[in-house]
Amino acid sequence: MTLVSLNQFLVLYTWFILAALLLFVLLIARFYQNFSGERTFFQLYVVPIAFFGMASIRYTSLERIARDPVADLMLAVGGIILISLCIRLYWLMIYRKRDNNQ
Repeated sequence: MTLVSLNQFLVLYTWFILAALLLFVLLIARFYQNFSGERTFFQLYVVPIAFFGMASIRYTSLERIARDPVADLMLAVGGIILISLCIRLYWLMIYRKRDNNQ
């Protein structure tokens, strides 16, 4: 097994774990939206999963381990979207509830 094929295996394996975790967060956001009535935009959690998946596929299709600007851009866009969604969910679930109780 060469270093490139090991890297390809690990990139795809990591993406499946990441996708499972993000689907779990999606289910949390959907659950919170259903029971609180607050809009959480849980459908948008699929977008970072897709961007991370496209970047993983691009990295595994190349014969090098790193430094692909297109895949790096996909990872950055997916990360920015994920950060904004998680901050919004945190704000709705924790921070906003704390302000209303005081």
